[in-house]
Amino acid sequence: MSERSFDEYKLSEEIKRALSVLKYDAPTEVQIEVIPQALKKQDLVVKSQTGSGKTASFGIPLCELIEWEERKPQVLILTPTRELAVQVREDITNIGRFKRIKALAVYGKEPFNKQKEELKQKTHVVVGTPGRVMDHIDRETLVLDQIKYLIIDEADEMLNMGFINDVEAIINELPTDRVTMVFSATLPKDVENLCHKYMKNPMNIEIASTGITTNTTEHFIIEVKEDEKIQLLKNVTVVENPDSCIIFCRTKEHVDTVYNELEAANYSCERLHGGLEQEDRFAVMDGFKSGNFRYLVATDVAARGIDIDNITLVINYDVPMEKESYVHRTGRTGRAGNKGKAITFATPYEGKFLKAIERYIGFELTKIDGPTPQKVAAGKEAFAEKSSGRRVVRNNKTARINQDITKLHFNGGKKKKIRAVDFVGTIANIPGVTADDIGIITVQDNLSYVDILNGKGSLVLQAMENTTVKGKKLRVSIAVK
Repeated sequence: MSERSFDEYKLSEEIKRALSVLKYDAPTEVQIEVIPQALKKQDLVVKSQTGSGKTASFGIPLCELIEWEERKPQVLILTPTRELAVQVREDITNIGRFKRIKALAVYGKEPFNKQKEELKQKTHVVVGTPGRVMDHIDRETLVLDQIKYLIIDEADEMLNMGFINDVEAIINELPTDRVTMVFSATLPKDVENLCHKYMKNPMNIEIASTGITTNTTEHFIIEVKEDEKIQLLKNVTVVENPDSCIIFCRTKEHVDTVYNELEAANYSCERLHGGLEQEDRFAVMDGFKSGNFRYLVATDVAARGIDIDNITLVINYDVPMEKESYVHRTGRTGRAGNKGKAITFATPYEGKFLKAIERYIGFELTKIDGPTPQKVAAGKEAFAEKSSGRRVVRNNKTARINQDITKLHFNGGKKKKIRAVDFVGTIANIPGVTADDIGIITVQDNLSYVDILNGKGSLVLQAMENTTVKGKKLRVSIAVK
């Protein structure tokens, strides 16, 4: 396939600039298929695996189509998990950064009132889990009359988690004159029925799964007795010495056991499972993305919503029970064209699960032996050296697009009759600053936040210390995240 470019989609300068900063150099297969059709406002049913670039495949056209002036939400994106909702919100914010697209994630276990206040602001995109979105609809805090685009992401997982009735209830509340896109790794009958019932002549796009599973990731299997897994894990990590690694376990008990063993052996590691408080789960995810630790021990809850481009190794400490989980787990490595490796530990009685996985992905996993004592001994020094250093994050998209952005905090808002346009008018008048240097503006009752782009934050901060907004003197400071 000849090298394609995002230039062929006639995107606006703001979107093209964001793609360039994010290093989205050439569209992936799913993006090549989806973007032109989405820009034509065509209903789509897309069958594509995780890690194929599907969030950007709908995120890019949506950011292009959104009318910035409209205050009410124009896009609703439904995701099965909170982690994925946060990840999608982040991706949309990054792509729409220079167009000042405001995206908000709503999910359970976070204060309802906090989200309610945010929804009173101008919001272009709402990303959420079905239960919490339904809550906002029932309590009339989410206004739906301007929704023009509905995205159902990971529809098969919605079904597995029992959300399909909620999804249907939400669809019934939306304007019928809208564009609907469904993304799914598999298309179970119930998902297909949902599509036929609520979509207008949807176009089917299927991205071959085997290409995604094999192109950039090598897949291996090591046979091992259950009680020898921990030692094998330590040997494999010493020999492979990955920059960044996720170890997947079947249960949270296994996660805790493995985590405790590795921590006792001075590994730089953290754990992630459904038993942790939501706040702790997000903190762990952020820490992993920022490179604060090298090994993440997790249940399948983490297989969705982790978008980090340089995870070099995935270890399936336990064989996943569901064949789809294998694709989701191993899709965490070999992303964005990088090389990855997936190693699965299999006990003698797990043959039937492996056969099901191999049939599903369309090829056999390569059997290898565990590392020899000689190899482990030879790798010890390099392993110790890397363990003592901090993980280098080469490709954190959000950090890259935010590096020239300063969020300023002003101690005044709606109650002082201040609107977003007042900030734009005042800041754009500062010598050396234009309206293009102003990002997302959030005006609340008693305070406001303004993103200043292009490295002009300190210039604006200095000028605003002696400048009034709409005749009012406001205290200004750099916002604490």
